[in-house]
Amino acid sequence: MRALIQRVTEAYVIIGEQRHAEVGEGLVILVGITAEDTEQDALWLVRKILQMRLFTDDEGKMNKSILDVQGKLLVVSQFTLYASTKKGNRPSFINAAKPARAVPLYEFFLKACKDLVETRSGVFGADMKVSLVNDGPVTIWLDSKHRE
Repeated sequence: MRALIQRVTEAYVIIGEQRHAEVGEGLVILVGITAEDTEQDALWLVRKILQMRLFTDDEGKMNKSILDVQGKLLVVSQFTLYASTKKGNRPSFINAAKPARAVPLYEFFLKACKDLVETRSGVFGADMKVSLVNDGPVTIWLDSKHRE
């Protein structure tokens, strides 16, 4: 699994003409899933994200986690994180898991997040507009297969 994490002061998802989900201070997590991913990959990502010190302390150093600041998560499925651009100019998404495999793992990831921190989400497979104010900016890339 891959995750692109952005520290935000606010973020929201619009589906159609409706604001579907929103958060204030917290993290936007774009999640990509490949066919080889497992629940262990999801749990590793959740633990890493929730423990990662991305928020500043009183001295201005990034020493606090999302749990420490009682922030919120906005999770959005993003199959394009598995784009391959080796050939030509049109990305290939062959490495992204098909919905039959990806949806249950995405829902598992969401539940694992919701069990520990207030979490909002987009809708898997929907055409979404994601708006955010990246704070810092702080943007972190995680890959469960490389454990980084």
